[in-house]
Amino acid sequence: MHEQLVRLSVNGHDTEAHVEPRMTLADFLRERCGLTGTHLGCEHGACGACTVLLDGQAIRSCLIFAVQADGMEVSTVEGVASPDGQLSPVQSALRECHGLQCGFCTPGFVMSITALLRDNPTPTDAEIREGLSGNFCRCTGYQGIVNAVHRAAEAMSGAAAD
Repeated sequence: MHEQLVRLSVNGHDTEAHVEPRMTLADFLRERCGLTGTHLGCEHGACGACTVLLDGQAIRSCLIFAVQADGMEVSTVEGVASPDGQLSPVQSALRECHGLQCGFCTPGFVMSITALLRDNPTPTDAEIREGLSGNFCRCTGYQGIVNAVHRAAEAMSGAAAD
């Protein structure tokens, strides 16, 4: 199969590679960029473990081909913490509220919550549950995750007021 050149910005770094047109964005991130925080669970878009931000929108990276993302900005869980290693408010809140256990789903939740709070800085429980309905967790029971979204929202509104 003929490979195509893909150029994108991944976590603020320009990246390019020749890829087969059938390579998913998830595989591109994992195999070509070495960013293994993007997890592959179901590989058909149901579980949300592969969620990344594509031009700011939360998407399932297993459902889009890398060639479709050509020229776009991709943000992965590896790009959420500050450059000096400080956890983001979302990451800190998940840790503090016990919103993670095995950790497999965590990168997808971090990215989905990040997008949710950007678009809705003070969501209700119902809005959180709706906003995260595409992310599955088999360990936590979700209440810790919902609590973490509220805590992150509070932290982010406090940071905005500073």
